[in-house]
Amino acid sequence: MPDNKKFIENLSGTGKCIGVLTSGGDAQGMNAAVRAVVRMGIYVGAKVYFIHEGYQGMVDGGDNIKEASWESVSSMLQVGGTVIGSARCKDFRTHEGRLRAALNLVQRGITNLCVIGGDGSLTGANLFREEWSGLLDELVQSGEISEEASQIHSALHIVGMVGSIDNDFCGTDMTIGTDSALHRIIEVVDAIMTTAQSHQRTFVLEVMGRHCGYLALVSALACGADWVLIPEMPPKDGWEEQMCNKLSENRADKKRLNIIIVAEGAIDQSNKPITTELIKDLVVRCLGFDTRVTILGHVQRGGTPSAFDRILASRMGVEAVLALLEASPGTPACVVSLCGNQAVRLPLMECVQMTQEVQKAMDEKRFEDAVRLRGRSFENNLNTYKLLSHRKIDSELPHSSFNVAVLNVGAPAAGMNAAVRSAVRVGITEGHTMFAVSDGFEGFCKGQIKEIKWGDVGGWTGQGGSLLGTKRTLPAKHIDKIAEQMRIHNINALLVIGGFEAYLGLMELQAARSKHAEFCVPMVMVPATVSNNIPGSDLSIGADTALNAITDTCDRIKQSASGTKRRVFIIETMGGYCGYLATVGALAAGADAAYIYEEPFDIRDLQSNVEHLTEKMKTSIQRGLVLRYVLALSHTALIHWIHVSCRSSEVCLYACLYFTGMRTAVRTTPLTSSTSCTVKRAKESLTAGRTSWDTCSRYKHTHICIHTQMQLWM
Repeated sequence: MPDNKKFIENLSGTGKCIGVLTSGGDAQGMNAAVRAVVRMGIYVGAKVYFIHEGYQGMVDGGDNIKEASWESVSSMLQVGGTVIGSARCKDFRTHEGRLRAALNLVQRGITNLCVIGGDGSLTGANLFREEWSGLLDELVQSGEISEEASQIHSALHIVGMVGSIDNDFCGTDMTIGTDSALHRIIEVVDAIMTTAQSHQRTFVLEVMGRHCGYLALVSALACGADWVLIPEMPPKDGWEEQMCNKLSENRADKKRLNIIIVAEGAIDQSNKPITTELIKDLVVRCLGFDTRVTILGHVQRGGTPSAFDRILASRMGVEAVLALLEASPGTPACVVSLCGNQAVRLPLMECVQMTQEVQKAMDEKRFEDAVRLRGRSFENNLNTYKLLSHRKIDSELPHSSFNVAVLNVGAPAAGMNAAVRSAVRVGITEGHTMFAVSDGFEGFCKGQIKEIKWGDVGGWTGQGGSLLGTKRTLPAKHIDKIAEQMRIHNINALLVIGGFEAYLGLMELQAARSKHAEFCVPMVMVPATVSNNIPGSDLSIGADTALNAITDTCDRIKQSASGTKRRVFIIETMGGYCGYLATVGALAAGADAAYIYEEPFDIRDLQSNVEHLTEKMKTSIQRGLVLRYVLALSHTALIHWIHVSCRSSEVCLYACLYFTGMRTAVRTTPLTSSTSCTVKRAKESLTAGRTSWDTCSRYKHTHICIHTQMQLWM
């Protein structure tokens, strides 16, 4: 594997000029992308220019194109929208407008453009690139630029980043702004649930997305909505009766509220729009339920960006600058995308054409093709929602004598309950008998095991903590009793949802297979820990919720320093021997330094950071933020003492914050909820090859399975 640090150090942007603009509809996280482009560009020695008001600013020129500095992008991470402005420009659609834009760029030496916007904005950028040489020839002929200037600026390089809350761009798993929009939707749903439960109401929510149902689908998955309508998969004929039956059944099960989520582009099989008012009238007429309509509108575009969007945009911004530095005159325009957990570069126009194919498939009523073209993430989310939301009648369930035990082990983590709900409902759908174990392995050895039904896990999706109960106790001391309980309840498989203790616990059970035949069964672990320290998994359930709690707290702390000035806050986070929360939290919050276990540091590093903060206090940004995880040094107070002892107290004051249990005591984020719901694949691992349960020796040498989340939204 190449040394990325050395690779970046060898790249030089000296003599190059980069222009960054945001175009089209705004999206939370755009500012983080702008910040990353500016600071990475300056880091490699390039000049970076803000192009205000999108393509309109490029056409108008003047003060709309200004050179950016390191300080000019401070305090942008936590701001929604785009601070450099965005506008839909008719002038840029004309040849004359693009000619003026080319002149303005050449006058400032800009031959590298980073465009943040939707497919329309990126298509316009590619057209501009293709016409570039012809535009320069026209400018030379008119005498507005010299022949020498034309030769120096002969090639225009384009890199795009998709900023859209709709997540409607093919080629990327997530677009900048989507996760924040999901946060706004879930916040509204949480608020609505309290009033709906008070009055036994049905709420119909319309969410944005134009012709893409991603927001509606994932928000329905995250909140456990009763029904969802999206344009990619119109309901079949007779859906009205099916929906009313589902609402009636849920109300009969003593559920006091019903949630129906509708994408703004929802249609039926005849391509006729399905509106919220139509659904409301249907529910009132057929069921007589008290029904209300809520249209979220531009609330979804506003607010503070989530931690995920800040990190995604920052990573994409850095990758965009690297792509521009490596570009040659023949390099085609590319778009920076998220594939799994990696920022990758894809051909811009191929992705645009694929995006247009989705709409074409929907217009031609090829809805299955439309779902497939949306990508594997969208398709998996749709299948998961169908599986978890619609209960089969008992006569339709397959017959199985397979018993599965589900338990939580380790510290509580947001998303554990959603994972349990998913596992239980998938198991029941497959005809298995599901057992819930309370209080982890400790409850297992005491026989705290009971059968759990479909309705028992209703409403669990958004609940934080662990409703089953969880403890850190390892099974080694109770192996005999646990084996006895597995024999008594005829447990054929174990699904353990938890942290590193769950990982160690399953290893101990595996080691005991030679002594106890009861453990010769499939055992699967689903990583669920805020520490994100499970081997083989990029993202553990609960980590995203913890990051958002850290980021929100850091934003408030930075705001508190704006009045007093010259303050540095040292924040301690959890994480065991893993510095994930401190590192990624520092990136999302815009911290000055992060001290972690994996990266050795000594007094010289601390002194260097102190000197940096001292110099920073002499600028217009008179505040500092340092994150350290709990085992980086013996105590946060030591770092505080070193900072103060290095005479930095002459220019700034220090304060410590010990940030521990708050991360597990918050409501589950949409990313955590959706990731938890994919635990159905862990159930598939458990039930694979279940026709040979009589030969227990088959599993004596079978390794335990860790259900990894290598792909953030798969």
